[in-house]
Amino acid sequence: MDNPGKKREQYVELHREISALFEGERDFLANAANCAALLWAALPDLNWAGVYFLRNGELVLGPFQGKIACVRIALNRGVCGAAASRQKTIMVPDVHAFPGHIACDGASRSEIVIPLVSGERLLGVLDLDSPTLGRFDDEDAWGLEETARLFLEASEVPPWI
Repeated sequence: MDNPGKKREQYVELHREISALFEGERDFLANAANCAALLWAALPDLNWAGVYFLRNGELVLGPFQGKIACVRIALNRGVCGAAASRQKTIMVPDVHAFPGHIACDGASRSEIVIPLVSGERLLGVLDLDSPTLGRFDDEDAWGLEETARLFLEASEVPPWI
């Protein structure tokens, strides 16, 4: 997705692929794993793509692609915690300038986090990191918010969330 003029069209194609991937599958964990894997494979210039689930008042690591990650993140801590507590997408062009940034991978330079909300209930976050400053833009926010919506629509929320 290097060509900005084509980015929206490429996300539309990604949404077709992810919808087909989820077709007939309602398992939340399986869909989260395939979502992370597809994003990792489809989007260039990432060094992490995955999901954190809200469990007992904190974010707990779920399926992901990339280097080993932080297992637990408190709400209001780091970009993931901020996005979760605000229930709003947060895009950070330079994570080292973000107050309270959690450096799970020192190579990460930019990040985008999309809250996973069903109704008004926070279920977790979708988190993507890049080794490139300013990697994410408004088209990525749109595309990833739609990806999160498709994931939630296709998946049955398990009792452990």
